[in-house]
Amino acid sequence: MKLMNMGLFLHVARFVVCCGMMLHCAAESEVHYYEFHLTESNFTRLCSTKTMLTVNGSFPGPVIRVRKGDTIYINIHNQGSYGVTIHWHGVKNPRNPWSDGPEYITQCPIPPGTNFTQEVIFTTEEGTLWWHAHSDWTRATVHGAIVVLPAHGTTYPFPQPDAEEIIVLASWYKHDVMELMRETLSRGGTANLSDAFTINGQPGDLYPCSKETTYRLMVDYGKTYLLRIVNAAQNQDFFFMIAEHNVTVVGGDASYFKPLATPYIMITPGQTMDVLVTADQPLGEYYIVATPYFDGGADDYDHSTATAIFEYRGNYTHPSTPSFPYHIPAYNDTVVASLFTSQIRSLASPEHPVDVPLDVTTRMYLVVTMNLLPCPNDSCAGPDGYRIAAGLNNKTFENPGVDILRAYYWNMSGFYDPNFPDQPLHYFNFTSDDLLSNNVTISDPGTRVKVLNYNDTVEIVFQGTNVMNSAENHPIHLHGYKFYVVGRGQGIFNNETDPKNYNLYDPPELNTIPIPKDGWATIRFKASNPGVWFMHCHFDRHMSWGMETAFIVKSGGTPETSMKGPPAYMPPCDLESFLGSKDSMLLKRG
Repeated sequence: MKLMNMGLFLHVARFVVCCGMMLHCAAESEVHYYEFHLTESNFTRLCSTKTMLTVNGSFPGPVIRVRKGDTIYINIHNQGSYGVTIHWHGVKNPRNPWSDGPEYITQCPIPPGTNFTQEVIFTTEEGTLWWHAHSDWTRATVHGAIVVLPAHGTTYPFPQPDAEEIIVLASWYKHDVMELMRETLSRGGTANLSDAFTINGQPGDLYPCSKETTYRLMVDYGKTYLLRIVNAAQNQDFFFMIAEHNVTVVGGDASYFKPLATPYIMITPGQTMDVLVTADQPLGEYYIVATPYFDGGADDYDHSTATAIFEYRGNYTHPSTPSFPYHIPAYNDTVVASLFTSQIRSLASPEHPVDVPLDVTTRMYLVVTMNLLPCPNDSCAGPDGYRIAAGLNNKTFENPGVDILRAYYWNMSGFYDPNFPDQPLHYFNFTSDDLLSNNVTISDPGTRVKVLNYNDTVEIVFQGTNVMNSAENHPIHLHGYKFYVVGRGQGIFNNETDPKNYNLYDPPELNTIPIPKDGWATIRFKASNPGVWFMHCHFDRHMSWGMETAFIVKSGGTPETSMKGPPAYMPPCDLESFLGSKDSMLLKRG
């Protein structure tokens, strides 16, 4: 009888302990539900009104707020006129590529009049991320911020700010961006430039018909504010600054950094940054400025500047014009842009450690190029009648007719080739000023992917080039992972001397990296997230031209290290987005 009682006691004790653990976990992480309605709405900017696709009728779209470790379910209702997908930028979503979102990579577009629910799992991310459309150029109007707060019982690794504010930088086009895309890709020439940039949806005082709607950030003297900055622009890097105020960068891409005090930041499309600013200047109004950083050789960018106003509350005479920053870097100042980027370091604290892979098993050397493709009778609008393209290792990516994830999971042949090269077929002086001949400009189109084994440790060196005199900064984004930026430099990478200067102690952990003009950058990551994951330039025009590939990461040997199965419903592949795979500019090449 005593033995039975003891056994019962132990059983009950185990039950209580397990329940306590489950309750603790439930208290630590939560499940949230969102409804996204994609609809056409009217917006007036720059003295004219246009209809454009947005989520829940707002531009930028709704903010998603979670804590570290939470899970969200988003039911996306496509009430627009063409297929759309949504991507959760910077969320690793472990073992679950089915909800990652890039069209023809992990799913086909959500057809008009239907809905699709995505499961998004947050794990180690903490800070600011964002979501956006990942089909055609819909991202211009379909995007919003994601705030990932520290888990319950933890806090920021910096003094608690008095308030927080989201700052979303974006592009504005007077015309329908999808029609502009159709025109650009059908002609095969350069992309249309934006007509303005916006800060939280408003262009600011320097544009016509915009002064009354300029975004104002109201502040109190002596208080410190955490600004969560997202660069959602289509094709533009920015210098961002606040007149007469320094900022302290404390994080980016949902990772924490060593605090960096600076009068400006440089932020590329796809990146997020968390900065602290203290309202410590005389009561007044001060311009917040987002001005282009463009280091390309052609005059191929929107020269305009978006503004908002950092406005103090209080009793004072308001100026007729806010104070403007006196020392804005020049639009092509590669020195200050590189200086800022090179100073970013991981926090590397006991609470936020780094885990840089040291034993590299897979090495890749990826040459980032602008390219050309031939057109019948030299009929395209690119140089010499060719079509403008782009690529990695001279391979220009084509969208398949069925998404790669579906083809991989169900062993469907003919939709991709697992032979993406680890290095370029030919080596040449990548930064020369004389790279105009067809042997370096003409690319090889196809749907090629790189296959990795589970837990491979990967090092990728991205080499910038000056093919077609088109050298510029390229923001490269990897889905499903964060990576450590262990090195960067100017010129051509030297595989004997440059690795000696790698930072393996506190390199920044990012999901989007700017590859410097005529320079190189090295990243490392462990392939521990099985599935199909996209990697691409985050300039939308370059992605449309083929500067991308995908990784297939094989499953490990256990259920916990294997890719999840598909949800009960995935959007079908018999309907397409605005242009779709069959009408993409590459498949129309001849």
